[in-house]
Amino acid sequence: MSSHAQQAQTLVEALPYIQKFTGKTIVVKYGGNAMISDDLRKAVMSDIILLSLVGIRVVMVHGGGPEISDMLKKIGHESKFVDGLRYTDETTMDVVQSILCGKVNKNLVAQINRLGGQAIGLCGMDGQLFQAECLDEKYGLVGRITGVNPEPVENALETHYIPVVSTVAQGMDADTAYNINADTAAAKLAEALHAEKLILLTDVRGLLRDPHDEETLIHEVRTGEVSGLIADGVISGGMIPKMQCCVDAIAGGVERVHILDGRIPHSILIELLSDRGIGTMLKQEEN
Repeated sequence: MSSHAQQAQTLVEALPYIQKFTGKTIVVKYGGNAMISDDLRKAVMSDIILLSLVGIRVVMVHGGGPEISDMLKKIGHESKFVDGLRYTDETTMDVVQSILCGKVNKNLVAQINRLGGQAIGLCGMDGQLFQAECLDEKYGLVGRITGVNPEPVENALETHYIPVVSTVAQGMDADTAYNINADTAAAKLAEALHAEKLILLTDVRGLLRDPHDEETLIHEVRTGEVSGLIADGVISGGMIPKMQCCVDAIAGGVERVHILDGRIPHSILIELLSDRGIGTMLKQEEN
């Protein structure tokens, strides 16, 4: 097939998906290698701009772990982790807030704008978007989301902006900001927005039956299978809270959750607008 014919075929294949998702809301949680590599970052931004231009309401939720660690190192403050969560003392919280709500958020907004999109940056304190209470003293200023006010995000979407959201929450039980897990924040926001899909970009192919063999990708998981997969050790380590987030999002009304390999350029477009699913998709039990 000639390259022109191939291009046409790709566009024809995308059409029913564009028709299906136009006007719908999709939340993308962005982090990992896709955030660190310039080429991958550009690919993610391009995907999000394209989806936005065909009428899909895209919301980006981002973390920024490596940048936070770099800044803590610069000021000579040690990064500590408890049960896989960053221990957040007051100095760390200051850095988290300034890096996530400031540097990382505004750089992503600027990059989307430079590539021809229209982005606006929001953090969890804006309009009390994310409200939280202390998760547990042992983690320091790490929060558990107690409420979401999606209005600032809805307003941005209504005026055709791509909202870029950083995961720092307003404390409801104390005069502080809280550090929030980005997967959890994306899932809670997807619920509050009644999103069609939640996409988690990660540094793995998806859920693998054998973690050492990428050919063992599990393409589809129903929510009722998750506890069995945890018991069998298929879902382990950092994938357990990630999958729990996905199950909670679906219980909260999100239609589908996709765990995608952010190391594959344009993985979002391939997953959403083509016949080839490339990650792991979570869906509700069939009644």
